[in-house]
Amino acid sequence: MNLTYEEAIQELQETVAQLQEDEVNIDELSAKVKRAAELIAYCREKLRATETEIGGLFEG
Repeated sequence: MNLTYEEAIQELQETVAQLQEDEVNIDELSAKVKRAAELIAYCREKLRATETEIGGLFEG
């Protein structure tokens, strides 16, 4: 995935807003939910990697 963390979060926020406003029709719903799951996994991994990297800077 060639997104920054901020881009992924922005896309997730847009998807949530669309879902809350009932802007997603049933034909798009599955694809939107799948994409949201991918974005969440991507963001979690970015956060874990950053936490590990920062934690390593302060050890030793």
